Amino acid sequence: MSMPAMTIPADTKQKNAGRFQVLRLVARNRLALAAVIFLALVVICAVVGPWLMGDLIDKPNFRARNMAPFSLSQGWIYVLGADTLGRSLLARLIVGAQNTLGIALFAVFFSMLIGGFLGLIAGYSRGPLSNVIMRVADIVMSFPSLLLALIVLFSLGPSVINLIIVLAVTRIPIYLRTTRAEVLEVRERMFVSAAMALGAGHMRIVFRHIAPVVLPTLVTIGAIDFATVVLAESSLSFLGLGIQAPEFTWGAMVATGRGYLSNAWWIAFWPGLAILLTTLSLNILSNWWRTYADPQQRWRIELARSKKGIPEKRS
Repeated sequence: MSMPAMTIPADTKQKNAGRFQVLRLVARNRLALAAVIFLALVVICAVVGPWLMGDLIDKPNFRARNMAPFSLSQGWIYVLGADTLGRSLLARLIVGAQNTLGIALFAVFFSMLIGGFLGLIAGYSRGPLSNVIMRVADIVMSFPSLLLALIVLFSLGPSVINLIIVLAVTRIPIYLRTTRAEVLEVRERMFVSAAMALGAGHMRIVFRHIAPVVLPTLVTIGAIDFATVVLAESSLSFLGLGIQAPEFTWGAMVATGRGYLSNAWWIAFWPGLAILLTTLSLNILSNWWRTYADPQQRWRIELARSKKGIPEKRS
């Protein structure tokens, strides 16, 4: 008796094909591929770094005080040098990735969540409530974000919670205005009118029909904004208003090493380089994603590639 052949649903095949297509497109772009590899390495360090490094980030080694980089006399963990207390800069870079990325991740998530929710209300209601929400957003945006963060943190005191709140509040208007603009356009589409004609409630229309259409745009903006938040957090930590000792971020490491630039430049150089490469990789990847998500731009790139005689890779 022969067993019936198992059939794979068409939608599953399409999803798998779409995933492989994304991987192929990333592999074709060397910059995007390098950005993905670097960001994956940073995320791995942020997740498992504290467990791997243990107490090396706080353990002083006075024999290695201000040790120059690329020396293995004290072990491979000191390959990037040591700070004024003889602590391994490599270990502190790996562990500092968790706080740096964690603060930025929470700030972007909450600003996207609150800004997106308020933007849905402002775009769908079109009433006095919409005007009030937009005027409050205009007031927040009228202040330079870094100046507003400095004022609030100086008043409330530096802490992780206050830092996340300040960074999130200063970014909310970006998501609010973007969501409102998207909703104003989406609510005029045929499927929304059909849902209204069928008697669907306002909450169902907003969160079941409109929000899923707006979400990809917010995710793209969030990827771009993540790099901005990392830089903002690093700036605040550099000024002493960010995360406080014994916790630290890359920005706090730069602030610690700025007084030793003349005789121990590596203390500030490596965390500064980590900030630079992380933000650069995020910008490269977000720009690539915008091109990939736009069929017209992707078609132009493929057309230019075919004109140059570059054969298309096939899996």
